[in-house]
Amino acid sequence: MIVELAHFSLILAFMVAFAQAVVPGMGLAQGRMAVAALARPLAIGQFALIALSFGGLIYAFLGSDFSLKIVFENSHSAKPALYKFAGTWGNHEGSMLLWVLMLAFLGAMVAVFARRLPTAFLARVLGVQGAIGVCFLAFSLFTSNPFARLSPVPPDGRDLNPLLQDPGLAFHPPFLYFGYVGLSIAFSFAVAALLEGRVDTRWARWVRPWTLLAWASLTLGIAMGAWWAYYELGWGGFWFWDPVENASLMPWLAATALIHSAIVVEKRDTLKVWTILMAIVAFGTSLVGTFLVRSGLLTSVHAFANDPLRGQFLLLIFFVLTGAALFLFVLRARHLSPGGHYQWISRESALIGNNLILSVILFTVFLGTFWPKLADLVLSRPVSVGPPYFNMVTIPFTVVLVLLMAAGGLTPWKRGHTARLLGRLKPVILGTAALTMLTFWLTRGGPLLAVVGSFMAFWVLIGVGADVAGRISLGRTDFRSSMRRLIGLPRNFWGSALAHMGVGVVILGMTGTSLWVTQAASVMQPGDILPVAGYDLRYDGKTVGKIANYEAETATLTVLRDGKEITTLQPERRWYPVAEMMTTEAAIKPRWASDIYVAIGETRDGGQVVRAWHHPLVLFLWGGAIMMALGALVSLSDRRYRAAVTPRSRARVAPKSTGPAASLPAE
Repeated sequence: MIVELAHFSLILAFMVAFAQAVVPGMGLAQGRMAVAALARPLAIGQFALIALSFGGLIYAFLGSDFSLKIVFENSHSAKPALYKFAGTWGNHEGSMLLWVLMLAFLGAMVAVFARRLPTAFLARVLGVQGAIGVCFLAFSLFTSNPFARLSPVPPDGRDLNPLLQDPGLAFHPPFLYFGYVGLSIAFSFAVAALLEGRVDTRWARWVRPWTLLAWASLTLGIAMGAWWAYYELGWGGFWFWDPVENASLMPWLAATALIHSAIVVEKRDTLKVWTILMAIVAFGTSLVGTFLVRSGLLTSVHAFANDPLRGQFLLLIFFVLTGAALFLFVLRARHLSPGGHYQWISRESALIGNNLILSVILFTVFLGTFWPKLADLVLSRPVSVGPPYFNMVTIPFTVVLVLLMAAGGLTPWKRGHTARLLGRLKPVILGTAALTMLTFWLTRGGPLLAVVGSFMAFWVLIGVGADVAGRISLGRTDFRSSMRRLIGLPRNFWGSALAHMGVGVVILGMTGTSLWVTQAASVMQPGDILPVAGYDLRYDGKTVGKIANYEAETATLTVLRDGKEITTLQPERRWYPVAEMMTTEAAIKPRWASDIYVAIGETRDGGQVVRAWHHPLVLFLWGGAIMMALGALVSLSDRRYRAAVTPRSRARVAPKSTGPAASLPAE
């Protein structure tokens, strides 16, 4: 009964989403603002219905209701409760239901927390959200129904993909989905602005918090995915330019560009056309990512589906939504006034440069991800595009991006002076050079790329420090006055500084764990020693046992330093008999400056294959990602983004008439 109610709620949600997409627009066209205002309760009602439907699916998974096809294919009665719960979205159908749940949730948040937005503008925003909901609810109901039944009912299930039976990956998809779907709000704001023909500083202030929220969620989701790959797959790395990894990176790059271009609109009332375009591109790339994971076009260890029919449906959604938005953009963009003027040496120029470089990186990642299939289709021969291509193309652009990042923070708005900028950059250059040389000496040389990575990290970190020092007049006034200014700096600035510092810390972590890594491997017998980076790993033996829904081979290794025991590590190989799959569970000893990482392989020549890595600074990678996401959340807490629109500004923003081009400026 509960499952049937959940299915019926999903059908009702589709109908409500259709009404949300159509009714507000009809009200605006007829000049009936009371009808347009129905967008708010419709958005809230759609969320309530989808939440009820998703709750019914959770109930089916926790209760092991194998009459549902999705539960049979992705659960098992012996599976731990956590993974029964995570199994709700650990599959194609359930993950799409989570996708539309988050879409409806964000639409309801706009309806609740944006009450002071002009009624006409809010109706257009929620109408676009309703149209997106119609597309994906139709996809879920007609091609990916999570409530399809089986008859007769199987006695037990096939189990969830063992790679997904992990806390890191259990919560990695929801963060990514929230980021993907969060960009739909920026998309809806952009389309609504095009319909009204107006983009100004207030619009940028409205759209920026939602983009920050999506960006923070994407950042955490990508970091959690990298963390899962690091300790679960047992290959000693965290990123391999996998197509699904690229699917999450592309919208992150676009969202980063969107945030910075929105800053220019908010501060200087310029770069409007670019900001609208980036809002469309950001959500478009999230749709591309959804298509990649579910179409079967590209393979990955964590792809959700391999169904060309579903892929065609998703591709149709992509072309309908982004195509309509781009068509409207072509029609209306020329009516958007360019805004203020600025010189080449200015913060506007630095932010535009960052945007262009981010766009180039986005294009190269997109091209490298799809080129193998395009080459196969056009040239009829297989082409491989791997990490060497991505590293060779993206690293030089990233270096320029980082240089602009620190320099831009020290450049004034509108106009700057070369001599003054160089004066402010002088301590940054000297400090960065000194720390880079010190790092080179401490690491006894190392690869040239490690020197470049160290320079980039220190450049960002010292640049942020110089920006703070300049804002509080440190050294130019008495210390007490500087501290008062420090306390008075707005949260938006602190959030930006924290996020940029996180970028520097992440670069330092990437440099350490990728370029200063030490690796060793051996076939070991009990009592054998494997040296790695000044540590000795003593193999003490292996045990075999059955745990929950898998069988585990657990090796025990003692880590010694100068003959003293530091810790014991127990890497595992797990065999899941129902899914008939073997997985690797690495054992990691985290230290503030490095990780000792051990994984075991198959038995060979009567001994155990043991692989060990020493990863310097890898904790900086995860810590930097948290700093970046936290910086976005700190910016969100700034009172300027919580301030309501005043009645006077509402009157200025609201169009004089309700036609589709009511607020276009006269030519």
